[in-house]
Amino acid sequence: MKFVFFGTPEFATIILEKLIKSGLKPQAAFRNPKESVSILIEKLNNLKPDLAIIAAYGKILPKEILEIPHHGFINVHPSLLPKYRGASPIQYAILNGDEEMGVTIMKIDEDMDHGPILAISKLQITNPKITYLELSKELAELGAELLIKTIPNYISGKITPVEQDHEKATYTKIIKKEDGKIDWSKSAESIERMTRAYYPWPGAYAKLKIKNEKFKIVKVIEAEIHKESNHVVGEVFLTKDSQLAIKCGIGSLIIKKLQLEGGKVLLAKEFLNGHKDFIGSILK
Repeated sequence: MKFVFFGTPEFATIILEKLIKSGLKPQAAFRNPKESVSILIEKLNNLKPDLAIIAAYGKILPKEILEIPHHGFINVHPSLLPKYRGASPIQYAILNGDEEMGVTIMKIDEDMDHGPILAISKLQITNPKITYLELSKELAELGAELLIKTIPNYISGKITPVEQDHEKATYTKIIKKEDGKIDWSKSAESIERMTRAYYPWPGAYAKLKIKNEKFKIVKVIEAEIHKESNHVVGEVFLTKDSQLAIKCGIGSLIIKKLQLEGGKVLLAKEFLNGHKDFIGSILK
């Protein structure tokens, strides 16, 4: 069987590497979603693949491309469709505190994550501190294993695609830099989830007024939920056991690691050594 692979980020790289190790080597791998439709059509017509596989390519392909491979395009999507269609299902799962995630292998049609399902594999999220990078890796590995099992059964006709329940569909949006801006009036729980969902990009960040300087961005890299709350929302303070904390709308966050704009990631104690006036600041 001749097939081609479409994918861009690390999620796709993990899947491609596992495919190759299993003996499934593509004719070509397309990594640039900005490539023009006409060039893609020309390349695919020359390759004449039987199948195309997509994993986080970042582009909705038109009908004239989808129709080129005899067995069409199949997608490895990191969610239990129809839940979390769109560009950022992993971030949304962490932001929402989901305890179950998974991957779906589906046929691609002209609408976003809308096509019929070929296979699903579930994943229980047992680590309450899981980060985007960690969950993405686990789902990529799970997706690769499921894909390797699914391809021969799909090609041989042993799998009947199942239509999604479109009425139950939920959607995720493309993450933008401004999504990482912390609203300190929210609960400590929701902000802590942000730190894990948005690392490494765009990060969960706030604005800090540095003495004799303009506002600088400070990113919260790692945090823990704390119940102490006798402070102003957004205020930086030390807990009774001298841990760095910030007051939230409900509860507070103990800051374990943070990064000032232009600097490196530091432990809270290291950061305070050079920024003692940080205590008492009000983050915006």
